[in-house]
Amino acid sequence: MSELPPGWTEAPLEALVDILDSARVPLNATEREKRIEGKPAHALFPYYGATGQVGEIDDFLFDEPLLLLGEDGVPFFDRLRHKAYLVEGKCWVNNHAHVLRAIDGAADRRYLAGYLNVFDYNSFVTGSTRLKLTQAAMRSIPVSVAPLPEQKRIADKLDALLARVDACRGRLDRVPGILKRFRQSVLAAATSGELTREWREERGLVLVWQESTLGSVGDVTGGITKNAGRANTSLMRRYLRVANVYANRLTLEDVSEIATTPEEFARTRLRAGDVLIVEGNGSVEQIGRAALWRGEIDECAHQNHLIRWRTRGSVMPEFALYWLLSPAGRESLVEFAKSSAGLHTLSLSKVSAVPLLVPPLEEQAEVVRRVGELFQMAERLERRLADVQARIVRTKPSALAKAFRGELVPQDPNDEPASKLLSRLRARADSSGNTGKLKRGGARGPRTKAKADTNMLTRNDVTPTHLTTILKERGSLTAAALWTASQLEIDDFYDQLKDEEARGLLRENRGDSPTAPRVLEAAA
Repeated sequence: MSELPPGWTEAPLEALVDILDSARVPLNATEREKRIEGKPAHALFPYYGATGQVGEIDDFLFDEPLLLLGEDGVPFFDRLRHKAYLVEGKCWVNNHAHVLRAIDGAADRRYLAGYLNVFDYNSFVTGSTRLKLTQAAMRSIPVSVAPLPEQKRIADKLDALLARVDACRGRLDRVPGILKRFRQSVLAAATSGELTREWREERGLVLVWQESTLGSVGDVTGGITKNAGRANTSLMRRYLRVANVYANRLTLEDVSEIATTPEEFARTRLRAGDVLIVEGNGSVEQIGRAALWRGEIDECAHQNHLIRWRTRGSVMPEFALYWLLSPAGRESLVEFAKSSAGLHTLSLSKVSAVPLLVPPLEEQAEVVRRVGELFQMAERLERRLADVQARIVRTKPSALAKAFRGELVPQDPNDEPASKLLSRLRARADSSGNTGKLKRGGARGPRTKAKADTNMLTRNDVTPTHLTTILKERGSLTAAALWTASQLEIDDFYDQLKDEEARGLLRENRGDSPTAPRVLEAAA
């Protein structure tokens, strides 16, 4: 057992909770839909699954504060995502989440939820594509148990801290939308003349923008069509696809090659300053994405689903790109892309007909300069945002880790040690006829050895091979099952376990699979 703060102990999860899994009832989506159809919202109750609410239902199985821990389909190995969560009130739970009730007087369910969300499940879950935490493995999860008052202090501190973290994340999550609107405002001002109004006034110039079309100020061409006959050509060249082009950016991590002829490559070869426009696949969202090629790759062509615009000199490529990305340009692209069938796709003729207003080259250059500066500022803010978001994401697991090392709140020497609390509650449960639970709960096998009184055993009451003898009689057991069978105070149990393991009498067996539950067995 690892070193724990003063007053803390380690206990299996099953010693701290009532397990209510037997009351779960799974219902498929079709059945739920039939049951809730036509019923008012006030007559429906939450329907919970592995990681949260997955729907509603017209009845409930539980009506109390509970802790739910995912059984399968849960990101057990992702420390940044939750596996346990709290519910209360009337609700229904399916068979993808273990239903746990924190035992009154032994554990704070908020404390347990936090602990289970940072616990290392590597040796407790099985499966490869869909991980599963069986009930047997769940029962044996070792919990670092603080004294109950300290549990509450830790839970209160975490509630306050994580509420602030969530609030901060909520505010930061709004920033990308703000930056997107900022960019659109910049582009709207750039393509209306408002962005350079003061620049013109300083020079005594007036607004003189000429109405034109993309086809009248540049060449609009198509790209390479991919087909099976290309296998017979010997010239291999890299080429851009739709997947490489997004709004105002190119992704060049995955650039494919294609067989082509010298003549075709010469026709479709990209040149710095070319604007690439996505033809679209029928949806409004896909058409018209545009980006500028700056010569990032030597000898690169483009496919036919990317339309290329190349200036003839009177319009700067950057200005044409900003026009296409602006609200006015985007509106024109969508309008021209419409078809009688209701789909949205672009063609060479449609792109050629897209209108734009063109200022003198000197003002175009000023527009491009100012837009570039403002966009660079937005990109710097995005990088800072990403850094802050990453640090905030790390705050939660960091705070939880500190909490369960005893570093989040101060210890109080007047708190009753967790080991004494658990032993006292267990003795009380035994005296009331409860077979091994602190409070009556989920299914549990019968005790094979009844106690004559309510007092727990200490190491002075047992032989030096006490645990090994139990393992020889019963076979391999989880730590939780062995503790129950030992009748020892929990601290005495772990001291005895450590001693017998050090003497080579027993050992831990993780099984053939690295994800198999840990069990203890006699060494010989």
